[in-house]
Amino acid sequence: MKKTAVISGVGPGLGASLVKRFASEGYQVGLLARSSGYIQTLATELQVSGTKALALPTDITDSQIVEASFNTIREELGAVDVLINHAGNAAWGEFAELTAEAFHRSWQVCALGSFLCAQQVVPDMVERGSGAILFTGATSAIRGRAGAIAFSSAKFAVRGLAWALAREVGPKGIHVAHIIIDGIIDTPSVRERYQLSKDEPLLLPDDIAEAYWSLIQQPKSAWTFELDLRPHDEEFFT
Repeated sequence: MKKTAVISGVGPGLGASLVKRFASEGYQVGLLARSSGYIQTLATELQVSGTKALALPTDITDSQIVEASFNTIREELGAVDVLINHAGNAAWGEFAELTAEAFHRSWQVCALGSFLCAQQVVPDMVERGSGAILFTGATSAIRGRAGAIAFSSAKFAVRGLAWALAREVGPKGIHVAHIIIDGIIDTPSVRERYQLSKDEPLLLPDDIAEAYWSLIQQPKSAWTFELDLRPHDEEFFT
């Protein structure tokens, strides 16, 4: 029986690389994102290549919508073996400029959304005694960042959620891991936005996805909880 991976927050960067990496290993994949355009295109591409892929437009901050999406996944793909909570939301700007609505939205997408998705898969995983839940973190999950108060506090919350969940369900056979993306992910839009040269060391999405996949392969006797990833950067390593 084929395994199923669900990735939330799928876009043309790391989200797409994660979907493709698991599909390449024979997984069926569920793609969650707020809008349908990109995930539907990606799912169609995967289906043409023989992967069973399900694109589900989902507002992960709405518990009823999340429940409906995961019900569809269970009906179409079966129980979820791997959940990757990758969705995020950031409100950039100085503290004085930050609105309560923007602050709340970051927490809703990053922390509440991750909780609601995990809530849908943990019971089946506990019953089977196996499964994996991975959380995409950021530098801001361990170091507060000026101009990113909402994002920093929300990512701190995600790290706390992952840590507490690992302690609760790890003994039941579920591998929970938190991945700190300590750097900028390389996409054409990012290079254009920040006017970065081709020599600027950035994190490549496919290489990050490979690190996520390696976590899934770990034996229970040597699980990683937290993995931090960064590009080769002479300034950092000296």
